[in-house]
Amino acid sequence: MNLLKEFREFSLKGNAIDLAVGVIIGAAFGKIVSSIVNDIIMPPIGLLVGGMDFKSLKIIMKNPVTDTTGKILSEGVTINYGNFLQTTFDFLIIAFCVFLLVKAINKFKRKEENKSPEPTEEVVVLREIRDALTKK
Repeated sequence: MNLLKEFREFSLKGNAIDLAVGVIIGAAFGKIVSSIVNDIIMPPIGLLVGGMDFKSLKIIMKNPVTDTTGKILSEGVTINYGNFLQTTFDFLIIAFCVFLLVKAINKFKRKEENKSPEPTEEVVVLREIRDALTKK
């Protein structure tokens, strides 16, 4: 029973909930960026390098074995370095976007930290009293 109580306290803490929200938003953001890379950025790059589809790039180590009807008896062995390149491009673009986001958040935080809060009316009155007493 104590374990369940501890888990409930942990899961309802603000940090755990913030982390869960961050992971969910991050997964959705990753899908968006992957779509941007796959559907918008990579086709022109493939066109520039001769109409090449990066995902189809591979090194064939062993061809598949087929029978006379074309049915595959044993799968071939390939090194799919095109998928690796695509995933690397995805990562670099996501990392750059996250860097820009963190940079903007940090800039906003610095602006907030540099703002000095306006003193309340009570603080102003207390300062005036203090100054008047030090003059006497």
